[in-house]
Amino acid sequence: MTSLDDLPIRDDLRGMHPYGAPHLHLPVELNVNENTHPIPEDVARDIIESIARELLTVNRYPDREFTALRDALAGYLGTGLTRDNIWAANGSNEVLQQILMAFGGPGRSVLGFPPTYSMHSIIAHATGTEWIPGERDADYLISPETAVAWIERTKPDIVFFCAPNNPTGTGLGLDTIAAAYDATDGIVVVDEAYAEFMPDDEPSALTLLEGRERLIVSRTMSKAFAFAGARLGYLAADPAVTDALRLVRLPYHLSALTQAAAVAALAHAPEMLAMVDDIKEQRDRIVVELTELGYHPWPSSSNFVLFGGVDDPEALFEKLLERGIIIRNLSIPGHLRVSAGTRAETTAFLDAMRDLTPR
Repeated sequence: MTSLDDLPIRDDLRGMHPYGAPHLHLPVELNVNENTHPIPEDVARDIIESIARELLTVNRYPDREFTALRDALAGYLGTGLTRDNIWAANGSNEVLQQILMAFGGPGRSVLGFPPTYSMHSIIAHATGTEWIPGERDADYLISPETAVAWIERTKPDIVFFCAPNNPTGTGLGLDTIAAAYDATDGIVVVDEAYAEFMPDDEPSALTLLEGRERLIVSRTMSKAFAFAGARLGYLAADPAVTDALRLVRLPYHLSALTQAAAVAALAHAPEMLAMVDDIKEQRDRIVVELTELGYHPWPSSSNFVLFGGVDDPEALFEKLLERGIIIRNLSIPGHLRVSAGTRAETTAFLDAMRDLTPR
């Protein structure tokens, strides 16, 4: 049997590993930060009807500019944005890939701050962009001074921030983003996949867009909108950025069915986002109850909790797996990460943790 090593792949891809989150079907799946709440039935019916209408003309190519979707996303985000500020693709990973295809590539570099979303470095390598791992301050924070120091030291073409950060749940101050922008002539990307779970007093980087043509804020419908399986990510930026992405996107990259489903879901934004408050409640419950059990959960502005104080993460992971519960072992010493699920799922996880925690 031919192995990967036998194929003439690019030299810079040799030794790399693909994204590898376990894909197991268990009673309680809290490992990949999905929104585990089902879509409300009336919303699902509207989405199905919208897709059915599109099927009647699916023999034709979709709207290449996905105009209705960009209008709907601009309306959802508000802050004075129009369709010209919006871009979308098949999940925020494709959005990030297109950014790196347009602004990165061989001979260029991107600065990130691990531990952070693993796909940032994977997409960088896949596009031939040098990945530069910066360092965070204590408690996984990034101060303006730290961000600027790393930018001045490494001179990256692109800077990636994840806010709230995955896997730590840490927020990011607008002062850090603004300082980083002023310190570079390159692109600054703020990955806000979990923005809807932030505290009400924690402003989005969207508020910084005006007057900053090199700032990009990426979002997704996978989390708050429970649309992980639909694959719809998007960004907001200066219209010149969307023009740049048109140079690298594939023709008709968003199917008519994806566009129809997303527009229908956005029309029900209040109903869809009603799930967010419950998820935040379960997240905060996890923090409180894990603390009572003697663990060290980190403050989270997202829909998951990273917790330390675990003597043997792999052993605890396996014991939870035996009970039909999967969380995430990210190979951070002494830590595991758990997504906030429904009340029943969260209760099952916390009950198991009580049973498995030495008294």
